[in-house]
Amino acid sequence: MKAYAITDIGKKRSFNQDYAWMTTDEIGKLPNLFIVADGMGGHKAGDIASRFTVETIKTLIEQSQGKDAISIINDSVKMVNGLLLQKASESEDYYGMGTTLVIATIFDNVLRVANVGDSRLYVIDDNDITQITRDHSLVEEMVSMGEIDRKEARTHKRKNIITRAIGGDSYVEPEMFCVELMPDDIIMMCSDGLTNMIEDEDIFKIVKQNLPLDKTAETLVDTANSNGGKDNISVILIKP
Repeated sequence: MKAYAITDIGKKRSFNQDYAWMTTDEIGKLPNLFIVADGMGGHKAGDIASRFTVETIKTLIEQSQGKDAISIINDSVKMVNGLLLQKASESEDYYGMGTTLVIATIFDNVLRVANVGDSRLYVIDDNDITQITRDHSLVEEMVSMGEIDRKEARTHKRKNIITRAIGGDSYVEPEMFCVELMPDDIIMMCSDGLTNMIEDEDIFKIVKQNLPLDKTAETLVDTANSNGGKDNISVILIKP
């Protein structure tokens, strides 16, 4: 397995509220782990929210006695939600902080992934790019109800309103997905700082240039910045 993670402040933000982390080694009962979090909150609270969430989830997974990957991830996400709410109560500066989360592990040629919010995971094969996760956002709900189409959703003025977040409520339900992988599939996890700046078909073209993973990830970040870089940008690329 090969993997590479990168995060970038972008062109418009004064600090980076994204946090990307990965290991291809065993962690607890999982054979590998990949996480992207996109924090939100005033001052540096978003930075604290994303970092705290990822570091805490790592600890929870290391200590988990769950019997399978789905229950380990599901339980850890629910637990970290409560712990982040406790953290937010420590200071007025932390009020309202929260984070998106997309978390994945791979074994036996099966990808297991959970998401909360609008950070995404894609599977890219020889012919197409497919978004596996589902955005928990206002515009996604509007699309599903037929109020707007996908093209309108990309530039909608309320695009940044998410309907589910770690730290957003006393209870959070991660959405879980399992995908059987094919030999040449590439997995991409990212924050919306990438997907708001690059169309899916252009992401596909960059990935299919078949550069080394680090060069591909850097090209994706550079392209997002060239297109405006309006937000922090995080990318994890995985070749199982």
